[in-house]
Amino acid sequence: MTETLKGKRIAIVATDGFEQSELLVPRSALEAEGAEVEIIAPKDGDIQGMEHHDKGRKVAVDHIIDEVKADDYAALVLPGGVANPDALRTDRRVVGFVKKFFDAQKPVAAICHGPWTLIEAKVVGGRTITSWPSLKTDLENAGAHWVDREVVRDEKLVTSRKPADLPAFCREMVELFKAA
Repeated sequence: MTETLKGKRIAIVATDGFEQSELLVPRSALEAEGAEVEIIAPKDGDIQGMEHHDKGRKVAVDHIIDEVKADDYAALVLPGGVANPDALRTDRRVVGFVKKFFDAQKPVAAICHGPWTLIEAKVVGGRTITSWPSLKTDLENAGAHWVDREVVRDEKLVTSRKPADLPAFCREMVELFKAA
């Protein structure tokens, strides 16, 4: 543990249906660097993870979205899974929370289907982004330049495609968050 993120509070926003590795691996990487990581969700209690199509572990929610402000966090992580971002992008509270990170020019990391929420927050226009391939058309229609690479860093946004990209995603995420 190098503690390069010591003293930094990082939000991970997720709900039921998150891809388990895309939440747990980044959380571990951030905690290994000394960050204080909190799970934020639209509901209290636990949220259900998925391992592809099978149920995975449940993760405890630290705060519901109504209890937090983007100003209280140095950076944001949006894990994928299909159901997770599909639900988050329809929740105005979550979309507003995400948009405030961009308005304040704070770093954001999104993987797999996570960029769906970014589309709803109207923050992808003019950016180069990667994601799970099925989001390509959605991202392009929202004004993004989509590329098929394991990790893409565009200013203060890091994106990746899938669980196999987690090593590169976590490396770039930690580097970006260090500067926050």
